[in-house]
Amino acid sequence: MEHVFKSGFVTLIGRPNVGKSTLMNRLIGQKIAITSSKPQTTRNRIQTVYTDDRGQIVFLDTPGINKAKNKLGDYMLQAAERTLNEVDVVLWLVEPTTFIGGGERYIVEQLSKVKTPIILVINKIDTVEEKEILEAISTYKDVLEFAEIIPVSALKARNTQDVIDTIFQYLDEGPMYYDADTVTDQPERQICAELIREKALRCLSQEIPHGIAVVIDSMKERRHGHIIDIDATVICEKDSHKGIIIGKKGAMLKKIGSQARTEMENLLDTKVNLQLWVKVKKDWRDSDFLLKNYGYDKKEV
Repeated sequence: MEHVFKSGFVTLIGRPNVGKSTLMNRLIGQKIAITSSKPQTTRNRIQTVYTDDRGQIVFLDTPGINKAKNKLGDYMLQAAERTLNEVDVVLWLVEPTTFIGGGERYIVEQLSKVKTPIILVINKIDTVEEKEILEAISTYKDVLEFAEIIPVSALKARNTQDVIDTIFQYLDEGPMYYDADTVTDQPERQICAELIREKALRCLSQEIPHGIAVVIDSMKERRHGHIIDIDATVICEKDSHKGIIIGKKGAMLKKIGSQARTEMENLLDTKVNLQLWVKVKKDWRDSDFLLKNYGYDKKEV
């Protein structure tokens, strides 16, 4: 029998902090999506690509589906909802609980309008007893028609391979969209910006709300190779935030820079010389012009 090569697009949705980035990184096997315990860390539709001899799965990681609070939130919501109808499979990631809160109900509302097969993935099963997993399955079964329900632990890599196997069952024969060794189509600059943002959010913990963006001003390989010079600017909303990001005698900025640099060197497989600057742009999240400047283009929604 001739081997059928399948391919298709899959989107991963779920409330903030349910482990979407961890699952994505586990499925693909290398770090792409940034992970942080703060909501709204994944801003762009990071496309990651999984290829094996059965076929190719292109993942679209939508920005979180949450009710919008400002223009940035609006943009993210539209991007997320638009994606749901354009893909072949929707993966909805939830926690193993029988409590279905407002955030989940809002997602149920959006998903009930979708014709795409929905696979419910119950994550974090390493944190509860088996009885609770079964209770969670039976609770969710009643709220929506699922194609499949898969309990996993993204952190401990339990059942994560089942997710890939199940997705392939719902894909049709199709072309190879990307070369077999492609993992993401996001330009390296954008991934580097996200890595800096991740480290800033981690290091600053609760001190700075979500109002930071990162722009890569320049990224140049030195003439003899083996080292890349990267200049980047961290944009924040208030002067007081700028002081916190820089820290005493520049200590905080140094810490963010050195953590980001390590990850970039792993990603780019070369030495990196990273220079970080901090600028204040008040209300950048509510300015169409500035949003566009920081890589969030309304036209893409």
